[in-house]
Amino acid sequence: MRYLPLDGNDRNTMLARVGVSHIDQLFEDIPERARISGLLDLPRRQSEIEVERLLGAMASRNVAAGSTAFFLGAGAYRHHIPASVDHLIQRSEFLTSYTPYQPEIAQGTLQVLFEFQTQVACLTGMEVANASMYDGSTACAEAMLMAHRLTRRNKAVLSGGLHPQYADVAATLAQMAEDPIVRLPPDCRASEDIIAQIDGETSCVIVQSPDFFGNLRDLTPIAAAAHARGALVIGVFTEAVALGLVRPPGQMGCDIAVGEGQSIGNALNFGGPFVGLLATQTRNVRQMPGRLAGETVDAEGKRSFVLTLSTREQHIRREKATSNICTNSGLCALAFSIHMTLLGQTGLQRLARVNHYNAVQLAKQLAAIRGVEVLTDSFFNEFTIRTPRDAAGLVEELAGHGVIAGLPVSRLLPGAGLDDLIVVASTETNTDHDRAAYVSALTKCL
Repeated sequence: MRYLPLDGNDRNTMLARVGVSHIDQLFEDIPERARISGLLDLPRRQSEIEVERLLGAMASRNVAAGSTAFFLGAGAYRHHIPASVDHLIQRSEFLTSYTPYQPEIAQGTLQVLFEFQTQVACLTGMEVANASMYDGSTACAEAMLMAHRLTRRNKAVLSGGLHPQYADVAATLAQMAEDPIVRLPPDCRASEDIIAQIDGETSCVIVQSPDFFGNLRDLTPIAAAAHARGALVIGVFTEAVALGLVRPPGQMGCDIAVGEGQSIGNALNFGGPFVGLLATQTRNVRQMPGRLAGETVDAEGKRSFVLTLSTREQHIRREKATSNICTNSGLCALAFSIHMTLLGQTGLQRLARVNHYNAVQLAKQLAAIRGVEVLTDSFFNEFTIRTPRDAAGLVEELAGHGVIAGLPVSRLLPGAGLDDLIVVASTETNTDHDRAAYVSALTKCL
């Protein structure tokens, strides 16, 4: 093939060098059910204009979040992003810059990261934050590995309220390292006894608030019990706006706070990119993964910024690397920082109150529908409802009525016996008309 310079002999030589006889052996760690057999069902060749038409037709089948009554959350939330955020991140000095390895020509980028870290530390109630991770799920898994290094143990306990995708990523890393992991069953009412799972071998407890089902949880007693047994607590969140109203992980005794920052400054964009947040206490900083921008002074005594404590795998101290993640979500972090600066503390608190109010109003209205039960007693802007029908089919039917009703739990937790549950989110973007449309459509469908 004209674009593949290696021939069969070259490939056989490479396979022999790494000690396998066939290329399929390189993918044995991937479960067979996740592998594709044969070619994808795509045309072998098409012209550029034909490809444009085909992809355009496929894209037109998507429903944009802003085009209908939208109540989908579960880790990715629709919020209003000020136009100034998009305008500023598209300035060429931000949009085209790659990495701030040379501080003498990257002071602007480094200062942005430093200010971002400061905002994240304040938001999470922690003392220090890094310059962002890929997304919330990988930040969660990296925090687990960080806890293993700090405690010199390797057993993690995962709450049943942890977002399933976050739990999957953590479990995958644990499996590859052959580390023990305790994954509690899904817990839609936050009734689990996670403290009973902590023993002398436990490295960390990973618990989310607000959790996947929307429950607000007091992590203080969990942190006290974990610390008494020499374990750490990783406090997770998927909705950063919640921290404008509820107690942050750092104020509840958590040792590491991780979560998703997409809600602030970053639109949904049909699935990304996102920006992972990770913060901790100063005593743990040398085991913190990812980039860290630090403040110093230059030769003339002027305030300046540098990357610091860089023990990543591509640097000279690679054998002591704290992570295989060797970058950060710089542009998304910038968008987060701009939006957060525009809001300020007062603005963030007001935004959080509007989110909570809208969710409370929707929960009351849905609970009044015959056959619908709101399961979440204490929530921020997201809660779980039980319906008298299969939730996945009901959500599809509601979409036909112009309402994106939420996430059927069975989509992320198949086979868990939760097929009648829907996770519903309501943000500041939802209007009285949106809520009325939801109630009307659900009433008709039931």
